Amino acid sequence: MALSFDLFGTLVTADRPAAPWDAVADALADRSIRVPDDWETAYRSSHRDYERGREAPLDEHVRLALANRGVDVSEATAREAVLAAFDSPVTVRDGAVDALSAAADRGPIGVCSNCSVPGLVERTLSRAGLEGAAGRDFDAVVTSVDCGWRKPHAEIFEATADALGVPLAALVHVGDDARTDGGAGRAGARSVLLDDRPLPDLAAAIREGRLC
Repeated sequence: MALSFDLFGTLVTADRPAAPWDAVADALADRSIRVPDDWETAYRSSHRDYERGREAPLDEHVRLALANRGVDVSEATAREAVLAAFDSPVTVRDGAVDALSAAADRGPIGVCSNCSVPGLVERTLSRAGLEGAAGRDFDAVVTSVDCGWRKPHAEIFEATADALGVPLAALVHVGDDARTDGGAGRAGARSVLLDDRPLPDLAAAIREGRLC
């Protein structure tokens, strides 16, 4: 058995900007990028069609929105600005470290997270001190922006199982959202939702084999 954990809302809670277009605008301005006067409209408009279930990388969206307004920005600058805009304080949720430790004693552990900001999941794990908190590093960190598919699409759970070195049927995914994290069960893995199994109770269930 291998266990994967959702990140935001499951292992950590994180502050998110109420007006993300403003946060991105500030980060762009800090990098001497001219921000269009109607930036909110540009930011909130679609500039590319994506296949259903595909992740839309936010740095790409920002570059396309700027280009639509006649502003050129490099891929590296857009990525830095987007990461800076969303890199905010996080709080490790009660029971998270104990659950990770229990899972690490039973087999491979990983993170499987929807996130459109490149590098944000890794930055959040570092900021929260979760990398290595279970006594060893995660065996895999799979994000929608890197694998290209968002939960609940089966592709991201298949990618997670592959990264953890187990068949999909041996993957147990823990998350807080029935719509997205619950997709693990529909894909052929098993989903455990925090509404049914609160995080502080999860470690005991793992140690006693009640998730198998």
